[in-house]
Amino acid sequence: MKLKYILPILFLALATVACSSDENDDYTPPTSEVDGLQLIQELSNDTHTIELYNQSGLFYTGYNNISLRIKNRSNNEYVEDASITWMPMMQMPTMQHSCPKTNPEKVTGKNTIYQGAIVYQMTNTDGSGWSLMLEYTIDGMDYMVSETIAVMQNDNQNVSSFMGSDDSRYIVALVEPKTPIIGNNDLVVGVYKMENMMSFPVVENYMLTLDPRMPGMGNHSSPNNTNLTFNTADTMYHANLSLTMTGYWVLNLKLMNTDDEVLKGEDVTDTNEQSSLYLELEF
Repeated sequence: MKLKYILPILFLALATVACSSDENDDYTPPTSEVDGLQLIQELSNDTHTIELYNQSGLFYTGYNNISLRIKNRSNNEYVEDASITWMPMMQMPTMQHSCPKTNPEKVTGKNTIYQGAIVYQMTNTDGSGWSLMLEYTIDGMDYMVSETIAVMQNDNQNVSSFMGSDDSRYIVALVEPKTPIIGNNDLVVGVYKMENMMSFPVVENYMLTLDPRMPGMGNHSSPNNTNLTFNTADTMYHANLSLTMTGYWVLNLKLMNTDDEVLKGEDVTDTNEQSSLYLELEF
């Protein structure tokens, strides 16, 4: 082939490669709505598969923030408009009970992700005993799915269930910080009251006094801590938690009602190193 025919073909090939390279440089692969989350478990009925996610891929005792999505088994498409409630249930030898929970709601900016919370206050040593039932509505049709789940014991006490001096049972659960730092931390705690075996509403407008201590370091405290007060925006209790070093911390608490009556907990003194109401952190 003559040179005058070879050169145009060569230039055309180079231009094609260059355009293809430019297109690849601009291409952004689609982002999954569950990126950064780990699949915990799938619950299935004849119509749908419910995928449960969180950051660890496991349920633990304490406060669990859970994401889910609903997949239609006939076409593998994810549902974008559903109304969902759930009921966690612990089966005891002679009784059963539920726990504090927030029903899943659609996550802003997500097409298929719903998010809610469950506070497991106890579990068996092997993680057994719990089941989870979901009831949901799609396009006016009602569905239900229920299966057993495993709930593992957290290494530290991040939830406390106790009888208050008013003869009511309360549950106090650590929500934040998930990753503590040296310095000031946003401390967030949920407080719930047991109405009956199935109902655990949020307790409003009480107060938790806070006294963090390091038992392994002379039981010293830290500066600039504040007491936990109720926030109406998220129905949680918030405070500043000051951690001056890494290690094992006990967050000594006292739960006080609107009349400033102590329902549970004691001050830390020279003769009383720890409150009977406490949560733990280690980092």
